[in-house]
Amino acid sequence: MINLISSTLIERPVKQVFDFVSAPENDFQWQYGTLATAKLSTGGGAMPTFFRSLGHLMGRRNLGTFEITEFEPNEKYGFRSLSGPLHSSTTYTLENASGGTRIDVSIQASAPSFFDITERLLWKTMKTQLEEDVAKLKAILEENSTASCDQQDGILE
Repeated sequence: MINLISSTLIERPVKQVFDFVSAPENDFQWQYGTLATAKLSTGGGAMPTFFRSLGHLMGRRNLGTFEITEFEPNEKYGFRSLSGPLHSSTTYTLENASGGTRIDVSIQASAPSFFDITERLLWKTMKTQLEEDVAKLKAILEENSTASCDQQDGILE
């Protein structure tokens, strides 16, 4: 089992950070390897509970379906994989800190048959990717105080 944790302070209000990270269609802007993401209709509720993401990891394209497992506005957002080569669960926890937002990202993953690579190599790749992704998230949100959750590029139909 791979366990990863990353934490950073983003000089933006909690609501802005939460709105950005909890909109799957923004993932391609800050997550290396994400090519496109789309919410999947659930037919009833106010918020979709599933999304699909197309990306690449270690040189391979992957299509995965994810279920949103936690959604507490401005506090916590989480999801787990339902398909794809990785079995994963990701949680973002946010809190006010020093006039900005402290965001903690926690990922648990396993790869039962991921291209015959060792878990250690996959852990190292995912750790580096997470660190780069969080740094890019911070840069995007601090650089653009009106970061949009309505970006249309990269949406998977």
